[in-house]
Amino acid sequence: MHKSILFLAAATCVAASSSVLHASDSAEYVYVESNIATANGNSIYAFMRESNGHLQQIPGSPFPTGGAGIQYTGFNLGPFDSDQEIITNADHTLLFAVNPGSDSVAVFHIEDNGALNPVDGSPFPSGGADPVSLALQGNTLFIANQSGDFGRPTTVLPNYTAMRLQANGSLVPIGSETNDSSHSFEGTISTASGGSPSQAYLVPGSNLLFGDDFLSGLIHPFRFDSDGQLHALGSIALPATEFNDTTTPRFPLGLWSHPKQPILYVGYVTANKVGVYRYSAEGWLQFIRTVPNKGQGICWIRANNSGTRLYTTDTGTNQVSVYDTSDPEFPVEIQTLTLSGVGQAFQESLSEDGGHLYTISQRSSAATPAGQGDVLHTLVIQSDGTLAETAPAVDFNQPGGARPQGVAVVDR
Repeated sequence: MHKSILFLAAATCVAASSSVLHASDSAEYVYVESNIATANGNSIYAFMRESNGHLQQIPGSPFPTGGAGIQYTGFNLGPFDSDQEIITNADHTLLFAVNPGSDSVAVFHIEDNGALNPVDGSPFPSGGADPVSLALQGNTLFIANQSGDFGRPTTVLPNYTAMRLQANGSLVPIGSETNDSSHSFEGTISTASGGSPSQAYLVPGSNLLFGDDFLSGLIHPFRFDSDGQLHALGSIALPATEFNDTTTPRFPLGLWSHPKQPILYVGYVTANKVGVYRYSAEGWLQFIRTVPNKGQGICWIRANNSGTRLYTTDTGTNQVSVYDTSDPEFPVEIQTLTLSGVGQAFQESLSEDGGHLYTISQRSSAATPAGQGDVLHTLVIQSDGTLAETAPAVDFNQPGGARPQGVAVVDR
């Protein structure tokens, strides 16, 4: 039976002093953004996974971000289609979260018990309008500013921008130049109006950043220099040959790289396929092939650390698909798991130890009854890499149709 947030909040008051929440051994914390649109209404829910696999909300949760979530409450494509809304640094001492409805990024210290404490000055301006995706390399934070919240129209162009992370956790702009052709590298690269940048994906251990403009059908490769400033390379469109007809929109959503090979995976939303690309050390992309997806509306992608499994969420059917990537250039779908309850599968995140996949479902269709569909699922990754949903999901009952988004996992 699903737990409601109200139930969890009450339960944590009783369990606050329990040995489960204060265990000295390793713990796994899961963070989800509430995305509530009212002024200063956005916040981060924090959960601890108990020994039985259940998620328990920790004391003090949810933690206010000091900003607002997405203002739009309809079901159109665009405003809710994004990834990496919440991320952490490599040491799991800082958590970053977007405030798309107030054009800022919140930064928190992660305490030993999983609680969040805002850094001085948080939240910080995002360098654009409607920030939706974050990526961190060293002391450089990259932000995709979507400018695509239909409830808050803007004339500000969408962009990809870089910010400097200070030692105290604060964020400052890298530069003041934008798309100045006299400079090879810029702190901010603007894109076409209406393109809807949805993800800023950093290839680990490289100076490469890939962005997907969802509604324009483009993938943007970038290189960045030692100061974190961006250099835009040639953008590419999804190949028309991979779609059933010329009228089907070519939407890319979901970017993730193979951990050991220079391969980028891309979700082809309307074709129900995974796009496979090879990238050069300079960031140039070469399309290799697509492989089929049994679900509908493939949108978000994650790979395990060994590079043997790929996990995709299939929004239209509220499913998660598992691919065998033993041959990284030719993923083979080996499982399609339907999530419990109602809603549509959105963002996902793997635990660092590879034992769990956490997935958010949202109420993204009027066919889903009001007050239902916004759910956090805990999936166990079995020895063969396939999935099982054995723990109860967490139901979010939020005001005004707010849809929670983003998942970050901290193992300690």
